[in-house]
Amino acid sequence: MHNTRNDLALNTRSQAIELLNARLADLIDLHSHAKQAHWNVKGPNFIGLHELFDKVAAAVYDEADDVAERAIALGGRAIGTAVAVAKASKLANYSLDISDGVAHVNALANSLAATGKAVRSAIDEADKFGDADTSDLFTGISRTLDKLLWMVEAHTQAER
Repeated sequence: MHNTRNDLALNTRSQAIELLNARLADLIDLHSHAKQAHWNVKGPNFIGLHELFDKVAAAVYDEADDVAERAIALGGRAIGTAVAVAKASKLANYSLDISDGVAHVNALANSLAATGKAVRSAIDEADKFGDADTSDLFTGISRTLDKLLWMVEAHTQAER
């Protein structure tokens, strides 16, 4: 760990950095899922979904950046290379064979929901080991992911 004047106990910072890097891997992977959908979507709702998936990717990227910077602020390192993320992400693999818009909506919704669940767990975990700021960071990310999930899922929720 790097020297810092941050007054959180070393053990608290170590636990937070580990947790932050675990969720960073998920967020970077989620970003790649959204870009995969953005690049490969086809169908009658192409432009709307293409733009939505790009907005999801941008929002997730911003949240990943905040997580990485929190790990650094605590004296740690952010672990975000493609190889490291591939090993650490808890998300299911995103199918490379999808082109249909609704199939991308469902696949991306699954990834958003799984990431949201892991982030909500991280809120409680950070609180338990005494890092209220990391817990608060994850609370904000949870709200963002819930909103993104709503925006994506809305494409399959119309009453018929």
